[in-house]
Amino acid sequence: MRHGTQHADVDVVAAELDTALRTGPFHVALRAAITARGLPLQRVQHHLTRYGVKVGVTSLSYWQQGARRPQRAESLRAVRALEEILQLPDESLIRLLTTADEHTTAERPSARSYRSLVEASGALEKLLAELDSPLDGGLLAIGQHERVRIGARRELVGRDSQHIVRAHKDGVDRYVAVHHGDPGCAPEHMTVHALENCRTGRVLWHHETGVLVAELLFDTLLRAGDTFLFRYGVEDGTAGASGEYVRGFGFSGGQYALQVRFSEGTLPVRCHRFAQHSAAAPRSGRQELPLSGHHRSVHMVEQRVRSGIVGIGWDWE
Repeated sequence: MRHGTQHADVDVVAAELDTALRTGPFHVALRAAITARGLPLQRVQHHLTRYGVKVGVTSLSYWQQGARRPQRAESLRAVRALEEILQLPDESLIRLLTTADEHTTAERPSARSYRSLVEASGALEKLLAELDSPLDGGLLAIGQHERVRIGARRELVGRDSQHIVRAHKDGVDRYVAVHHGDPGCAPEHMTVHALENCRTGRVLWHHETGVLVAELLFDTLLRAGDTFLFRYGVEDGTAGASGEYVRGFGFSGGQYALQVRFSEGTLPVRCHRFAQHSAAAPRSGRQELPLSGHHRSVHMVEQRVRSGIVGIGWDWE
């Protein structure tokens, strides 16, 4: 009798896993897969290290609880490795990550989907590797002021950014700027302008995701502790109507100010500020922002940024 009960339990677990892989969400499918294989999280972590992927037990626990979702390139590598470790079909877990936010995007067309941000993250990683550039480039942000321009067709015409940075190692002589255009943009037709205390170096892009990266060369070698101020601009104007501007931060610290200026006669009906802990997390910290009709602009200031995403969204009539 006990033998029969054990078989029944196995069948139930297998059925639950099959359902979770078909319908999601991601954390339910991951939890069901780990349960079906009978692996404690410490063993899962050990198997991941054999694939050359480092993920903490705490992160794995958060993933299967739904408290967090994999977002960084290293985390997505872990998810693909988990599909093999847990003997799952290829793309079964990745698919659940990319489809969940597509439904959200259908309800809020102005927001970038989780899938688009994940794909952009992978493209950015490859472009940075081509430039042999680490994520922070040896610089810490002290302050950043961005000015975004929205045109008469409601498109993102361009932006300019002023940075104040401090080197945390010797020999830093450049900054790698990243621009992620709106859906449908053509990064190969964008231009990058060095505006102050820098000159433009190599410029690379990835058409499918709309990601562009550009070297800004300082013509001086910074030593650890040195500060530097520079300014550059990106001319875009290659996509359709824009509904938000998003800025991601891989590291905490520094002040960030964002100003969005609209074309005369083309003003949104309302604007708001938002934040996300990661591309996978829900948006939070929504705050309505006053729009200056005279100056046709709206702004926000973060006194000290945290790792994650912040931005300004707006609604057209």
